[in-house]
Amino acid sequence: MSKAIQALLTGMLITFILDFFLFLGVSLHYIEFYNIELYYNILFVDNQNWYLFFSLSIIFGWMVIYLKNYKISLIPILIIAILTSLTLFENIGYKAGEAMFMKKNITLHSAKFTYIGNIIYDGREEITFYDNELSKTITIKKKDLI
Repeated sequence: MSKAIQALLTGMLITFILDFFLFLGVSLHYIEFYNIELYYNILFVDNQNWYLFFSLSIIFGWMVIYLKNYKISLIPILIIAILTSLTLFENIGYKAGEAMFMKKNITLHSAKFTYIGNIIYDGREEITFYDNELSKTITIKKKDLI
């Protein structure tokens, strides 16, 4: 196997591990907080920034395979691993989920209703929405929106 492929695969493995902890913390402290019903893999795939994922994979793979000084390659990876693991703490996981998913002061229109509030999570087929008038979280099917 060539070194370039080996570097890419190694970088992808490292990035998958970092993603796992990031999305685990968000799932535990944001998704479960709002009782959003979704399967973990859907959260992972639907909300993956593929440009960032492959960029980090290439960078991490290059650092691990091509750099001969392991201290130089290990320090940035450990720093990023610590930062992504911080989402396992409740406040940080919630804030990360809020930054990733919540859209504030949004107006949605369906054939019968107008909803004013915050989008908590925008899924494949449904939107979890906090309606300001009702003062509660509702689920709206995307096909019902205008």
